[in-house]
Amino acid sequence: MRTAGTNYFNFGLRSTLTFATLIVLILGGNALVVWQFHITRTQTDRLTGANQQLIEVLRLQASLLSFHRRLDDLALSMDVSRLVTEAESLRRALHEQTQQTRTAIANLPSGTVVDPSFLPTLDAIDVTLPSELEAIIELAKSGDWAVIHPRLGNELNPIETQTAILVNSINQQATGELARGVGEMRSVQRRILVIVPATALSTFFIAAFLSWSIARRIIELRLDERVDERTRIARELHDSLLQNVQGLILKIHAIAKRMPAADLTRQEIEKTLDYGDQVLAEGRDRVRSLRSATVSDGDLSAAFQLVAEESSPNRTATFKTVVEGRIRELHPMVREESYSIGREAIINALAHSKGRNVEVEIIYDSGEFCLRVRDDGCGIDPDVLEKGGRADHWGLQGMRERADRIGARLDLWSRPESGTEVELTVPAATAYRAARGKPIDARYRVSASG
Repeated sequence: MRTAGTNYFNFGLRSTLTFATLIVLILGGNALVVWQFHITRTQTDRLTGANQQLIEVLRLQASLLSFHRRLDDLALSMDVSRLVTEAESLRRALHEQTQQTRTAIANLPSGTVVDPSFLPTLDAIDVTLPSELEAIIELAKSGDWAVIHPRLGNELNPIETQTAILVNSINQQATGELARGVGEMRSVQRRILVIVPATALSTFFIAAFLSWSIARRIIELRLDERVDERTRIARELHDSLLQNVQGLILKIHAIAKRMPAADLTRQEIEKTLDYGDQVLAEGRDRVRSLRSATVSDGDLSAAFQLVAEESSPNRTATFKTVVEGRIRELHPMVREESYSIGREAIINALAHSKGRNVEVEIIYDSGEFCLRVRDDGCGIDPDVLEKGGRADHWGLQGMRERADRIGARLDLWSRPESGTEVELTVPAATAYRAARGKPIDARYRVSASG
């Protein structure tokens, strides 16, 4: 007997490959989305760096203009002590500004392109302006105020011009980064609008596929458990009940042999023993039907033909079986219950319908297995259909119970004088044991007997 859980996660090579492909698609889609965000972040960092450069160079330009204007005011005042006093604060303020600018440039986001003339401009400011300030102080102390104004213009204007050029260059760089950023954002947006729905669809399909695979596997396991249970019951009946009955019959037979042949009691016992032999034979037949299939795959048509011949050997109706599609391996439980339902429907049609034609249609479709039994007889009383069968007759109820056991749908149509049709439909995931069917001579085969 199978052990519980054997091959529980064995979904087949095709299902496993499909599952793995969908997993790769999902992971790939998520990786692409993350990469798009990385591209966006990189472009944002470049734009931020360009803007920070622009801000720092504007601050530097403002500091230079303030430095120049303050020196002009001090030169106009011709106050040496005031010039000497404020020179130190001007030098310190200018130095702090250049240091702050260097720090800001060093801390720009990675990937930012620093204007090549930025640092040389800062070096020129650090070297030129303090020495120029010292020279102006010496001129003021000597009373040569007329030379100070031209000297300020000659020394500071080139640096201010260089700073203005730097401002314009960095501004153009920031504008270009902004334009590239806008274009890149639009491209990223378009790509994400494709990637995200595709990833969502892949996620949906993998969830649906996984649910379908699990549901199918659960159904198969439940059917396998039923087969195992039938085998276990058959073994226990054979090993215990039938063996004990056999032993009991032998003991009674031995007792009967010791009685006189003319004794009426012995004759009654021998009749009872004959009946016991019949019961034992019937029990063995039941055990055999539990352990092995009543009909094998591909023989449903022949089995139904045999049912028609045995149940109504002197029938006047024409019996016909039709097989469509490629015969596939049915699950043993589905095969047994389908045969039992078809057998019951055939016997009812031949015995009670009074029709001239009885037809069985067996369809092996890729989406489902279908069995139909129809006749052109007198039909079934609507009251009987509504009640689900006649009193003390369990044929219809038994067919429905068998269909429920294998997760199938059983439909019955009938009208007075219009015949009856019984249709059993089993989903392919439940009905078929193998994905590929065994070819038959034709996709449409008919067997008939009169």
